[in-house]
Order: sequence, then structure tokens, then C-alpha cells
Amino acid sequence: MISSVLVANRGEIACRVFRTCRELGIRTVAVYSDADENALHTRVADAAVRLPGAAPSETYLRGELIVKAALSTGADAVHPGYGFLSENADFARAVLDAGLLWIGPHPEAIEAMASKTRAKELMGLASMADIKEGDLPVLVKATAGGGGRGMRVVRRLADLEGELAAARAEAQSAFGDGEVFVEPYVEGGRHVEVQILADTHGTVWPLGTRDCSLQRRHQKVIEEAPAPGLTSELTDSLYAMAVRAARAVDYAGAGTVEFLVADGTAHFLEMNTRLQVEHPVTEAVFGIDLVALQIRVAEGAPLESDPPRARGHAVEARLYAEDPANGWTPQTGTLHRLTVPDVRLDTGYSDGDEIGVHYDPMLAKAVAYAPTRTEALRKLAGALERATIHGPVTNRDLLVRSLRHPEFATARMDTGFYDRHLTELTSLGSGDPYAHPSPTTALNGVAARPPLVALAAALADAHGRSRFGGWRNLPSQPQLKRYRDEATGTEHEVRYRHTRDGLTADGVRVMHTATDLVVLEVDGVRRHFEVTRYGDEVYVNSTALTALPRFPDPTAQQEPGSLLAPMPGTVVRVAEGLTEGSPVRAGEPLIWLEAMKMEHRISAPASGTLSALHATPGQQVEVGTLLAVVQDNEP
Repeated sequence: MISSVLVANRGEIACRVFRTCRELGIRTVAVYSDADENALHTRVADAAVRLPGAAPSETYLRGELIVKAALSTGADAVHPGYGFLSENADFARAVLDAGLLWIGPHPEAIEAMASKTRAKELMGLASMADIKEGDLPVLVKATAGGGGRGMRVVRRLADLEGELAAARAEAQSAFGDGEVFVEPYVEGGRHVEVQILADTHGTVWPLGTRDCSLQRRHQKVIEEAPAPGLTSELTDSLYAMAVRAARAVDYAGAGTVEFLVADGTAHFLEMNTRLQVEHPVTEAVFGIDLVALQIRVAEGAPLESDPPRARGHAVEARLYAEDPANGWTPQTGTLHRLTVPDVRLDTGYSDGDEIGVHYDPMLAKAVAYAPTRTEALRKLAGALERATIHGPVTNRDLLVRSLRHPEFATARMDTGFYDRHLTELTSLGSGDPYAHPSPTTALNGVAARPPLVALAAALADAHGRSRFGGWRNLPSQPQLKRYRDEATGTEHEVRYRHTRDGLTADGVRVMHTATDLVVLEVDGVRRHFEVTRYGDEVYVNSTALTALPRFPDPTAQQEPGSLLAPMPGTVVRVAEGLTEGSPVRAGEPLIWLEAMKMEHRISAPASGTLSALHATPGQQVEVGTLLAVVQDNEP
């Protein structure tokens, strides 16, 4: 029997495994990089071991140190989580050779399926070799790992070599393996997968389907179970292929077989020999704990001959610290508060934690379960809309709008959903058709007047000062405050007065003011605004504002054409031959930054001449660092 488990991972998945271990009475051990010294997973474990001597992005790939940590703490089993070494057969062997239990499939099964090229051969398929113009578009993929890293869509033959090089570099950084392969890119398809669970006695459970079609950069954003709209014949075929894949490698443990479904036909993609990020939706509809079942299988216990029955529908949304409207740019900073009501929330953060640059920007997974798909979507959208998120910019609004989008609500989505709808979903204003009336949207169909969130911030601030600090015996000019909405960049200017009757503002009825709560009424509709401050940051409900000086500093402006680092990261390369004085074209990639294990392109904002180049490969940069300047040639 397992008495102590070390999780060879970090963040959300480590915390999730620890939760089940605590319920089972199993002691827990965490490992951590220097960047994660105070991370939540290190705080909730019974013991934690530092992994020294490597860059934060490489720390969790050091299998020899992880095995040593397990032995030194008396752990008798290792759970790999997902990502990092979870599909590394050599690591699994090292764990077993050390006399520890491995909570996962045996190394030979991992080896057979971890390489996507070998997996295709096992399934009787083959990847592409010599690419010609008629083969386009194609998909470049890393043979190891997943999560969209090391993956590129190529539509022009001239781009192939460059994309191959970029994919190899990204895969090497993320997985320690730069091998990539090429396969046809099926457009307009849905990403559908089958969860399997197998024991060491020959039983294989196909635990339903999941749809994971809503993706950005080939990384899943919203997942649900079961996959909607599949015929019973197609579902049976998916189950049969998944079970066949498991039996072909004598699989034991939890795994996922992934397919691209188009025109009623399923195309095999890969088998992931680990727990998936989206496993909670399967747990919800089957009423099971997959981590607990992984542990049972590792202990040698048999599964029942038949799997449990699925009931209802579940949907999961990944909450990322990123700006979807700005190229999905990762965000960093302090997560002051995170609460999502009435749904399951799996996270690796707690209030006050720092979101750094070294790892994936996922903050949490919100999971809703209901008897029907319509109810589950509505429940999750409402919970996210009511969430309190104080910290860096997130994709919360995008998630809410995606869940309510007609194409998704009627299950007509495919993997190109965000290619078609991203601009629409990130540029909606007060007339947002996917939002319910709330303090941050329109009232009675008319744009809020004045901007209510900014007014609420100003009134709460005014209340917190001396009660009579702004009062005048004679009528005077109103007090003026300026705020910038950090999500949109919009600046708001609001006015209010101190009077004998308290604080007032034109166009609204001020019902109540306090330092943390303001109640306003417009056209008979009363709204509550919770106001929270963290230094210079002001949050009204979940709208992030920054108080601006009344008279802006004219020296704070950047030179036109300045290219600033949108995030902290490392300059990994500069366009070949690029020097000061080089001509550039609008949209041409000039500089590549690596942050959170992904490469981000910095492109020319206009055609012109590169008048300054400050970026050099290997340079560490912070948000706002001046990288280059493009002088527009237009008069």
C-alpha cells in the first residue's frame, strides 16, 4: 500500500494530486524550483524539497534529483502529473529502478506512445516526409510533450524551414527533446478525445468522450464531456480505437487517445500516457476520482469489469493570465484575489501569490456540472462573470463570451473558432451581446453615464478621506478624478461634489458610500460596487483601474514606432541581418521573446526603417523595455 507520494510537478496539478492523497490518508511531498519557493504546492504538501542548480524552466526536468528527493523523504511512490517528465520513459524507469512505485503506465507503453511518430506507426499510420506545395497546409509538431508547444501551422512552402526551426527550439526548451514531425493539417475539424483507464489485470475502461475544440495556439481553452453531437456509431468507433491503442501497448493507468473529427471521420492524433489537464470534466460526469483510481491501479487493485455510467454534462474553462486581444500575451504580477463561486476550481495559486514568467500562465480551471449541456454552459458562464479576479489581465471575459457564443452554444464549433471570432470576442463594449447587465456594462441598454466603475472608485476614495475634506460653504467646482481601465486602456474622467448631504454626482443617485462599497442608482436601477485597493491598483468588482494624475506627464511618452517588451522574458533571436538602418515591412517579425515556455514575435508596426536596435539574443527584459524603434517612412 502507498503511504507517501511525491508529485514530480508543480502548480495546479500538484495541488490537485495532493488533495486526493489527503483524502486517502497518504502523505505528500512536493519538489520546487527557486522560482517556486513560496508557491502554493510547496505550502500545502507535508514536505517539500528544493531542486537546485538549474534555470527555473529546466528544474522540473531533472529526474535524478526528483528520485533523490523521493528517497530522502521516505516517499514510496511518484506521481508525474502532466507535462515535464510525465511522458518520459527514462524517468519512469529511474523511479522503478530506485524501488519506488510509479503512478502511471509502464515505461515501455510510454516509450511506444510518447513519440507521436512511433504512435502513428503503431496505429498503422505514417507522418509526412517530403513536403510539396500541394500538401499544404501542414502541421509541424513536437514528437514529445504537448500543450501546443513546438507546434506550427505552415501554409506557405517558403515558411516551412523557419517554422521547423522555431518548433524545434520551442520543443527543446519545453521538453528537452527537439525532434519534430509533419502531418496534414485538417481544417474545420473538432478535437475529440477518449479518456481510458486500464488496470494490470487486462481490464480497459473507455470513460467517455471530451470535446476540446476551443483552442488558442493549439492549446486547449474550453473542454467538455461528453463531446456533443457525435453519432452513436462514431462514438463506438472512437471507443474501439482507444481501447485498441491501450491494448496494443499493454497499457495500465489513466491515458487519453486524441482524434481530429471532420465530416464524420475520426483521424488519430496521439495517445497521451498521463492524466490530462481536462480530466475534471470526465470525473464530473462519471462521478469518479481519476487520481484515486490511478493510485489503486498502481497498487495492483483490479477495476470492475464494467465502467460506471455517465450522467449529465460538464464543461471546464482554463483561466489564463494573458491578454487575448494582444496576441495572447502572458501577464505577470501579483494575484491579489481569485474566487469563482458555485463551481469546482482547481488552481495552483492563492491570494497574494506572484505570477512569474517561467511557467504556463494558467491560473485555474473552473468546472461546472449540470444535468444538460445548456445548463452547464450557463452555470459556468455565470460563475466566471461573477468571479472576483484582482491581479494581471486574464482571459475571463473571453471565456464568458465564448461560452455564450451561438456557434459554441449550438455545438457547431471547430478548432478554428478563435481564428474566426477572436476580434469579435475581444472588442465588444457596453453593447456586449454575451454579457448580462452588470456594473461594468450598460444600464437599460444605454452606455453607463458617467462611467460608473470609475465614479465608484472616486467616491470610495473620497469617502476614505476626511469626511469634510472637500466640503465648501459656497457652491464650487466639482472634484475631478481620472482613471485608466487596464483591460481596455480606456481613460475615464469623473466628477463629484462634497455637499451638506454627502457625496453627489450628476446623472446618478448616490445611495451609499464607504471605502469598500458604493451603491449607485441610475434610471431606477440600483447597482452595488465593491471597491478594493492594492497600492496604486483599484478594483471595482473585477474591473482593474489605475488612478491617473490630473495633468499627465508629457515626458512619459515613448518615441513613435517604439517596440516595447510586452512581458518579462528572454530575447531568443533577432531577425537575420537586422541592423540599425535596415528597411522593414509592416507586420514583419523582428524580435522573438521567450516567456512562459512559448515564443512571442515582436513585429514591425509599420513599413519604414529600423532607426534603433537595443535587443540582443540572451538579453533578459522586463515589461516596457525598449527593444527597437521603427521610423515610419510615410510623410
